[in-house]
Order: sequence, then structure tokens, then C-alpha cells
Amino acid sequence: MTIRSTRSTVTFSNPFTLPGYPGDLPPGDYEVLVEEELLQGLSFEAHRRTATYLTVRGRGRHAGRTELRAISEDDLKEALSRDQAVTENRKDHSDAALSPQEDLK
Repeated sequence: MTIRSTRSTVTFSNPFTLPGYPGDLPPGDYEVLVEEELLQGLSFEAHRRTATYLTVRGRGRHAGRTELRAISEDDLKEALSRDQAVTENRKDHSDAALSPQEDLK
């Protein structure tokens, strides 16, 4: 059985949670590790995802530690969607969109 691993980075702009894990995770960049196995016996090359992990850096007394948290692809997509929705909602309610007052003479 041949296994391949790919790494990518996702960015959360807001604190977020993952099903099955207690507490919020802080905003920031997180590395995602995806493992796939080569499917044997096909006339073309194909892989099947076997695992997805989110790399979480330790905080506080656990600083310097790194944890690989097993997650589903769907849970990761859902967490990213929630994060985007919160960010969009904050933009919609931002005072920065107000125009400056005109100078009256």
C-alpha cells in the first residue's frame, strides 16, 4: 500500500471550535495534513483520503508542543465557512464604511 501526504495552510480570522475537541482555538494560520492511499488494481492512478489532521500549536504551559488533531474534511470546511461568515458579518457592521463629513463653508 502506497501512502502520500500533502500539506496546505488554512487561515482563521476568528477564534473557532472543532467537533470533538474542547475549547476555542485562536485565529491564525494552521497547517493541514492529508494522507491518501493509492488504490490498487485500477487502469489509472487514483487515491483515497484516509486521514485529515489539523496541526495545533500549544499555548500557555503547553507552548512549544504541536498536536495533530484528526478531523473530517467536512468539519474543516464547516469551521472555515463559519469563520468566513463571522468575518463577513463584522465587515457589514463596520463603522469604517462611514464617509467623512463634508467641510461646510
